[in-house]
Amino acid sequence: QVQLVESGGGSVQAGGSLTLSCSASGLTFSRYAMGWFRQAPGKEREFVAAISWISRSTNYADSVKGRFTISRDNAEKTVYLQMNSLKPEDTALYYCAAAQRLAVPTGLDDYTYWGQGTQVTVSS
Repeated sequence: QVQLVESGGGSVQAGGSLTLSCSASGLTFSRYAMGWFRQAPGKEREFVAAISWISRSTNYADSVKGRFTISRDNAEKTVYLQMNSLKPEDTALYYCAAAQRLAVPTGLDDYTYWGQGTQVTVSS
């Protein structure tokens, strides 16, 4: 049974930092790229960041470059999203996802498994 569990969401003020975690189980971890997506009310789900499970190659949305950092720990089977200099527009439900790809895809259709999401709220 494949399971992705996000944690670390919460409420912070603009300019603050927050770190999200995603623990994976039930899959061949080395064969999956991992990604973070987010969805705000009334908007479509959008790509945030992705990382190759083995090589740690990364890809970021332009809106978060320089502020967010994605990383992973193979031993702990966990993917992280370090978020700095948070802005109110970062407010959304953040999802962890797994893609059976060697690269770091940005399209949500490339991802097979999804977590249930963790809420991030940034106040002005």
